[in-house]
Amino acid sequence: MQDQLEELEIVTPSSPEAESFSDPAKAVDRLCALYDTAAEFLRDTFMTAMVKGHPGVRCRAFYPEIRITTTSFAKIDSRLSFGHVTSPGTYAATVTRPKMFRHYLMQQIELLIGNHGVKIQIGLSDTPMPVHFAVANFPDITVPQDGAGEFVLRDVFDVPDLETTNDDIVNGVVDPAPGEPLPLAPFTAQRIDYSLARLAHYTATDPGHFQNHVLFTNYQFYVSEFEAYAREQLAQADSGYTSFVSTGNAEITTADGVLEDPGRMPQMPTYHLKRPNGSGITLVNIGVGPSNAKTATDHIAVLRPHAWLMVGHCAGLRNSQSLGDFVLAHAYLREDKVLDDDLPVWVPVPALAEIQVALEEAVAAETALDGYDLKRIMRTGTVATVDNRNWELREHSGPVQRLSQSRAVALDMESATIAANGFRFRVPYGTLLCVSDKPLHGELKLPGMASDFYKTQVSRHLRIGIRAMEKLRGMPLERIHSRKLRSFEETAFL
Repeated sequence: MQDQLEELEIVTPSSPEAESFSDPAKAVDRLCALYDTAAEFLRDTFMTAMVKGHPGVRCRAFYPEIRITTTSFAKIDSRLSFGHVTSPGTYAATVTRPKMFRHYLMQQIELLIGNHGVKIQIGLSDTPMPVHFAVANFPDITVPQDGAGEFVLRDVFDVPDLETTNDDIVNGVVDPAPGEPLPLAPFTAQRIDYSLARLAHYTATDPGHFQNHVLFTNYQFYVSEFEAYAREQLAQADSGYTSFVSTGNAEITTADGVLEDPGRMPQMPTYHLKRPNGSGITLVNIGVGPSNAKTATDHIAVLRPHAWLMVGHCAGLRNSQSLGDFVLAHAYLREDKVLDDDLPVWVPVPALAEIQVALEEAVAAETALDGYDLKRIMRTGTVATVDNRNWELREHSGPVQRLSQSRAVALDMESATIAANGFRFRVPYGTLLCVSDKPLHGELKLPGMASDFYKTQVSRHLRIGIRAMEKLRGMPLERIHSRKLRSFEETAFL
């Protein structure tokens, strides 16, 4: 059987020669043309095969790629942590969905050309495009599960390959073979396509709706407040926001727009308040637990957001705290366990000054408190993240001792995971939590006592997160993406 497969003729779309570009817009136009040709070829051959059966050939198309070769050490502005390669050589990145990533690609290509003074090459890579990812561009087509068709799908088309669908680049373990180019971007095209498919599944919104500023929460209560804020902004002609997208890709452009009931809710309901070039805000309700937090950030990271923040609830660990107080995390005690294989617990996850300042200023503006008075309602300190929601019910002298030794002021199940994955994926991160119970002091989270708290604090908390994101949006990209998130040798692209 294997011999028969190897003997099949391979049919591909036309394979033009690589072209050199010094104009970022024209380079991205070329990427779009190459990608569209490949995706449309796989769509057409797939649909024909579904009707007529095995075509007697293998059908294959390739991702486009960006490639640059430098022969000298360029003198780079030392303030810039990205936009340049680390040493002479050849670097390449496969590209998917270039129309969706157009603004990002143009930013990165412009920096690369400007810093090195050489043209980039746009051509086809040698990485096959899986048919599953190609037809994802066409909502009316789905690939049947293995065995559902009249022939074995992988006999005719390429399918996802785990050898090129991994986090080796961002984890710092990639080891190109001699003669192969070094990585130019943090993710391969297949890894991005995999996450785009997962995002559509988990959030029930198209990945193209995601904005560059992402808020994570662990309670559905925040969603109605986010929608209310979105409608306020859409009512203001000069707000800069253009539309609001709800679960199921329901979209409104006016304050009184009607959102259709999505029916069954997805695992991670997601909402997008959009601005041009993705400069708006996305809210993701990841639910409870570090596994969900890791899953969401694993996939959102491929969109290269400018920042993500956790705005959820937590247990207050100090007697001086009150329900409704805020906690601004400046360190994390990681006992969530879900990232230990990718980012060892001995790796520090530092607070990022730009994020911390934006959050503190947002709290001050929203509460009308400033300076020393902020301590009345906000503590800055270590946030502990655990993987056991009912940790209080176990023997807790040991855990309490660790919490005390770490100087923890709050405990939750998501924040350290989101921060650690932000560090791993080079996405600026931050955490502002709201105290909803104090288990060590007999104030457990019970329905009666929680209702008034939720009514008074949810709106304020969410608006602080939004205000912080709007402050970050006004900062230059190079200021937010500092060297604190970059290792010794990094990809040129963010």
